[in-house]
Amino acid sequence: MASVYFDGATRLHKGNSKPSVDRVTLDIQDGEFLVLVGPSGCGKSTTLRMLAGLEPVDKGRVLIDGHDQKGVRPRDRDVAMVFQSYALYPNMSAEENMAFALRNAGMGKAEAHQRVVEAAEILELAPLLKRKPGQMSGGQRQRVAMGRAIVRNPKVFCMDEPLSNLDAKLRVSTRAQIAALQRRLGVTTVYVTHDQTEAMTMGHRVAVLQDGVLQQVDTPEELYDRPRNTFVAGFIGSPAINLIDAGVRDGRAEFFGASVPLEREQGGSAERVTIGVRPESWTISDALHKDGVALKVDMVESLGAEVFVYGEPEVGGDAPRLTVRTDKKHRPEVGDIVRVTPAAEEVHVFDAATGDRL
Repeated sequence: MASVYFDGATRLHKGNSKPSVDRVTLDIQDGEFLVLVGPSGCGKSTTLRMLAGLEPVDKGRVLIDGHDQKGVRPRDRDVAMVFQSYALYPNMSAEENMAFALRNAGMGKAEAHQRVVEAAEILELAPLLKRKPGQMSGGQRQRVAMGRAIVRNPKVFCMDEPLSNLDAKLRVSTRAQIAALQRRLGVTTVYVTHDQTEAMTMGHRVAVLQDGVLQQVDTPEELYDRPRNTFVAGFIGSPAINLIDAGVRDGRAEFFGASVPLEREQGGSAERVTIGVRPESWTISDALHKDGVALKVDMVESLGAEVFVYGEPEVGGDAPRLTVRTDKKHRPEVGDIVRVTPAAEEVHVFDAATGDRL
């Protein structure tokens, strides 16, 4: 096990004017499960590959246990990669795939077999060790790929979107297995995903990247409750937060007939702010209610106990579509006009110009 430290790490690919990873500074503790998340092309996989030694660091440093990894070959970093593609040898059994790197490193057959058996027990693969990849499901193949990493007893696990090739139901069960496995082994793990649900349910902390720049590193709860800017607020949470341009008058933000009080440090003296309201932070009532936003419902999604209502404010002109969570007892129908009121204590306030939290 080991700590990992990105010290202003930068990667500029040849021919690009803008770095793929731009001065990322990130301290990952020994035994921590850290998730790198962000949209496609944000630099998260490049960051992971810099740690593994598969991409060079053009500026700054990457340290493992305090040792600068500049010039250290990938095979000498004691980092194990799990890729999106399983990358298994189709002509080898699961056991042979898992033992391949150990045998190549000169480990004896008996010791390699023992390590494979121990990893197979952890991953519930023991009955499948003699099968070849073509005889296994996608989830089983991914567990073999993880077993191949585990048998090395590495200091750091690097996982690059390992669940992307699995169906939705299998992703849910496998992510729980990976999180449980990491807790059991206690190995420092850096996990890359574009799926914010994976990030929020698996990581001790989550690092959000945008265009190669680190936006925020925090616990899942803190990211959700106190996003640092509108990008983080909009990326974390499903359905996404409602971001609304609001005017300010007499210390209150006003939008579409609703208003919320602002603290002075929240831009009470500004002319405009951006208000963030999560779907669950609205109170919904019928159209006869005078306060709040008059919302014309154009879509209703029923998910059993939860119902998500989508619609546009009845204000005329250009207005953003809003998302409101309610329950099946208060479900409106498409075409209805309802009133929705934000819970003032749950509203997020951002600078209208910079997007930074106020």
